[in-house]
Amino acid sequence: MALVLNTLVHLVSLMMYGFTLFYAFTILHIPMIGKRFEKFDPGQFKYLTMWDVILQAVFFLICLLNDFYGTNAVNPKKPPFVRKLKDYFHASLGFPVAMFVGVTFWALMFVDRELVLPKALDPYFPWWLNHLMHTMIMVTTVFEMMVAPRRYPKRSRGLGILVGFMLVYLIWMHVIYYKSGIWVYPVMEVLTQPLRILFFAVLLTFCTILYFVGETLNNIVWGNEHTKHKKSHAKSK
Repeated sequence: MALVLNTLVHLVSLMMYGFTLFYAFTILHIPMIGKRFEKFDPGQFKYLTMWDVILQAVFFLICLLNDFYGTNAVNPKKPPFVRKLKDYFHASLGFPVAMFVGVTFWALMFVDRELVLPKALDPYFPWWLNHLMHTMIMVTTVFEMMVAPRRYPKRSRGLGILVGFMLVYLIWMHVIYYKSGIWVYPVMEVLTQPLRILFFAVLLTFCTILYFVGETLNNIVWGNEHTKHKKSHAKSK
């Protein structure tokens, strides 16, 4: 029954994010954004949200592969490659990036929606698509934490992957600004240079904190299986 539940959750999530990507890249068209980025427009690849949706689609594909060819055991002695990949992916990118995108988006929406999703976009950007991109990403990643165990990687590796990913996007955002003269997110336009640097530093710190939140939540739900495994391994020696 647990395997059926896992497989069903993973299949539905993969289909949901696959459809989100299909709609975003083939149907969604916002004329005023295209005009703003006339000099240089990488399309949907401008947004961290879209990077995250791609991450979630890839992650749940890996989950499905693990359901059929790997294992969902709480603490397998010799986990197959697909299980190791699934654990690393969710710990270092799947959970913290999804929570970062969702929490920061809705926090800024609460402060002033014009900073992230101006009302002028409502006729072009469906409300349900907004929730798929900014709400369901949090729901599915937390639900995955509840229904399937994972062994967290060493913190240096997991945090290294997460920080590296965020820095790559930060560089990419500045490349877009350099080539187009436009910030991807309107909130950047109302900040001075010192405040913008502080803003980036706070966001990066927050994203790092979310890594530890994920690790703690995993330990609460499944017990600190990684620590138990190391202790039992040490005793056997």
